[in-house]
Amino acid sequence: MGIISAVILLGVLIFIHELGHFLLAKYTGVLVERFSIGFGPVLFKWQKGETEYALSAIPLGGYVKMYGEQPDSEVDEDKADRAFNNKSIFQRFLIVFAGPFFNFILAIVIYAAIFMHGTPRFLTEVGGVSEGSAAARAGLEKGDMIISVDGVSMRFWDDMSEYIQGKGGKPVVLGIDRGGRTFEVTVTPQTVTDKNIFGEAVKVGRMGVMRGNKNETVSLAFPQAVSQGIKQTYNVSVLMVTGVVKLFQKVVPADSLGGPIMIVQLAKESAETGAVAFFGFMALISINLGILNLLPIPVLDGGHIFFLLIEAITRRAVSIRVREVANLAGMALLMFVMFFAFYNDIMRLFK
Repeated sequence: MGIISAVILLGVLIFIHELGHFLLAKYTGVLVERFSIGFGPVLFKWQKGETEYALSAIPLGGYVKMYGEQPDSEVDEDKADRAFNNKSIFQRFLIVFAGPFFNFILAIVIYAAIFMHGTPRFLTEVGGVSEGSAAARAGLEKGDMIISVDGVSMRFWDDMSEYIQGKGGKPVVLGIDRGGRTFEVTVTPQTVTDKNIFGEAVKVGRMGVMRGNKNETVSLAFPQAVSQGIKQTYNVSVLMVTGVVKLFQKVVPADSLGGPIMIVQLAKESAETGAVAFFGFMALISINLGILNLLPIPVLDGGHIFFLLIEAITRRAVSIRVREVANLAGMALLMFVMFFAFYNDIMRLFK
């Protein structure tokens, strides 16, 4: 189940990524010789028009082979205008950038579909009050509904919690509904030290209330769902980029890096949880794939974009020798990262 789920997940993500390159290459008039899902030996292939479509043995990537893609490629005179390297810098940038961009688009589509389908959100029900806390001193009780904070209507727990976290040491006015009777109380959240998602110590405000179990499924109309899908994709992207920075800063431990075994495990768990969880995980990995490919590492799309940027500035292409050395270095770096991630996966199995 886990392997099947992972193959489906990675297959969709790879297809969408390569489809971006493929469509922009076609749009700009580049001859696409092969569209392959997977690397290595070709399992089966078929020809349609001028392009060969293939499914290869190693399902950890894919590629779009374009005519005249290599700097030293020999180009026939009658096909010169269809060679990748004869296109303008901007057209080549669009082709290269389209792969990661399509991964972000896929994430937006998935998140929008999830928001339209409906997501459960906890209501602002007080499930418990910590003894001696600011909430206890203000008289809050289990079962109270917090209907407003500082005059702003509140319905969902996460919105209320986010607001309170930024109010440590500052009094806030809570609107309370207790069994149909409404009234206001003033609470001063205590400033406490907590850990953020990266394990860093941060100062946050806490009232001392626990969340209740009341929740409701919220479904959004198409325009709002798309807007929230874009917002969610942006927030996750920022979080991932920050995570990469924290990894280099050694704030995030290196052994948190995961590889294919971890993806198989998480794909299995999400698929068992349900379709929404599985597609949510797919969106997460799609964003991860988009960001990874934009890193300025040779052999990745980001490395190609970096070379195009140098070409745009210097008005001449980077030499073949420099490209070859950079690609070898980039491949070595990626192999090291993949080996290290795989090693972490193995170590997790024995914990």
